[in-house]
Amino acid sequence: MDIEEKIQQSETRMFRPIFPGATNHYDTLHGGNAMFMMDEAAFMAATRFSRKRMVTVSSDRIDFNKPIPAGTIVELIARVIHVGNTSLKVLVEIFIEEMYSEHREKAITGTFTFVAIDEHKNPIKVL
Repeated sequence: MDIEEKIQQSETRMFRPIFPGATNHYDTLHGGNAMFMMDEAAFMAATRFSRKRMVTVSSDRIDFNKPIPAGTIVELIARVIHVGNTSLKVLVEIFIEEMYSEHREKAITGTFTFVAIDEHKNPIKVL
């Protein structure tokens, strides 16, 4: 299997309802909760791509473009966008879907870097 096929097969999609317990005092998704969900989706895509132990080493940039209100559904899409020797980068996008309409829009975008490690937590080749 070539690298492009691995990237396509490792794309990860997650859906979550946004309930009031995950929101801030503005009744929108708390930024820390969004980052947690994004890191989780990125981890799954990185692991599915490499099938090795992966750890987050950085989040390069996270753009919060739209608030995500309570009572909506979010879809997270995580894709490997760069493969290095021991590391890879995953782009994660969060889309808002209203529960009772067809309206959908991109709300948050972020990039996460992961490193493959062995059982002693030393970096190893991703592929």
